[in-house]
Amino acid sequence: MVSRRSRIAPMPRSARFGLVVVLLACLLVGCDGGVEGVAGGSGVRDPYFPKAGNGGYDVTHYGLTLDYEPKSRRLVGEAEIRARAEQDLSAFNLDLKGMDVRSVEVDGEPARFNRSGDHELTVRPRRDLDGGDSFVAVVRYEGVPEVVTDPDGSEEGWLPTEDGALGLGEPTGSMAWFPGNHHPSDKASYDIVVDVPEGLEAVSVGELRKRTVKGGRAVFGWRVSEPVASYVVTVAVGEFEIRRSRAGRLPVYVAVDPDQAADSAEVLDRIPEVMEWAEDYFGPYPFSSTGAIVEREDDAGYALETQNRPVFPGAPGVELLVHELVHQWYGNSVTPKSWRDMWLNEGFATYAEWLWNEDHGGDSAQDVFDALYDGDYFEKEAESDAVWDFPPARPPSAARISDSPVYERGAMVLHKVRQAVGDEVFFGILRGWAAERRHGNADTDDFTAYVEKTAPDEDFSGIWDDWLYGKGRPARP
Repeated sequence: MVSRRSRIAPMPRSARFGLVVVLLACLLVGCDGGVEGVAGGSGVRDPYFPKAGNGGYDVTHYGLTLDYEPKSRRLVGEAEIRARAEQDLSAFNLDLKGMDVRSVEVDGEPARFNRSGDHELTVRPRRDLDGGDSFVAVVRYEGVPEVVTDPDGSEEGWLPTEDGALGLGEPTGSMAWFPGNHHPSDKASYDIVVDVPEGLEAVSVGELRKRTVKGGRAVFGWRVSEPVASYVVTVAVGEFEIRRSRAGRLPVYVAVDPDQAADSAEVLDRIPEVMEWAEDYFGPYPFSSTGAIVEREDDAGYALETQNRPVFPGAPGVELLVHELVHQWYGNSVTPKSWRDMWLNEGFATYAEWLWNEDHGGDSAQDVFDALYDGDYFEKEAESDAVWDFPPARPPSAARISDSPVYERGAMVLHKVRQAVGDEVFFGILRGWAAERRHGNADTDDFTAYVEKTAPDEDFSGIWDDWLYGKGRPARP
């Protein structure tokens, strides 16, 4: 758009001609001016990331075509976004941080667009969208993707590695390498095609549908049909040893950096064992494949439960493997409605570690609970005290959503429920919760209501008040 100015002097003919060209270009392909119309909302008002995600539409599928050159770190991408308008829309927003947008189309026609703020891409279709309409937006973009620093200081986004790159998205990093509705409340299926130099692998979520090598380039096509939150989508580009096996009916696809192959083999060979154990506790596995990606220790500072195959920074121990695989049930299938509900991910995965140890000759869950309560679990007093910094359902800020109360105290909440109802009902709750919310979203109120519905004769108010929402260390009963 071109702003109206007060007339000072007649505009030369050449300038008038240039202005017409600019206006026509804006109408055809967009320009970095204001977009008229009512957008669906820039952000879904998440308690900690209010500008993440966007309102007014629901994405059903992403088709991503990515061409990456590790030497220049340049990424050229095309994102086909299939969505449904949830209201009448004359404009809508996508989250995309950095990256130069070359063009945007909606339903095959050029659309106007502009960039604003840290990551907002506002799109104005040529024709308004009616509520209930399905539409397809295609965004072509390129650039050197940014590394995003989280409020807690960790790094995500598109992380350059020694031999390629690693895309990690929790909580907001996915917007650094593809445009979308980047909030866990909007899940979608994915097709991801990645073009890289020959000799490198490109590993992503779902199943590998194609692999071709031609003209010095290798092209990998991945598909995941089940809904995925964008923060657990990944692409790992680099030199990997690929191992294929099965865990019962499930294909297992493991990609390991050669430097980590020897140290990780013993634990990764236990994936079928862990999957069988987890299905006994938590019910049928919600996805169609499993596995792992093992990078070098300095490529990422943390593990992440990326869908189908979690990412590990170096060879994982078996407890960490259990933690990230159990996230496939709690976090990836049952996904939080907002980042306030992180304990529904981390408390469950942490409690799974306790159950694994209980079943494999280690401390019982009760032993771990008591050690945490008494301050004997961690070697450092500060770490022991940190468990009680805040209630797990109410982190005080975005920087604290991955702190100890969310993990350890979140697991303690589950153990208190187990104590109240007994093992038979408790493990029924775990399986039932995963089944009832399969491939959906949930918040803390949904979980507490489910527990109360499942065990209607129990009074859980003390657990919720003292352990889930209460400040400080509750009194020992």
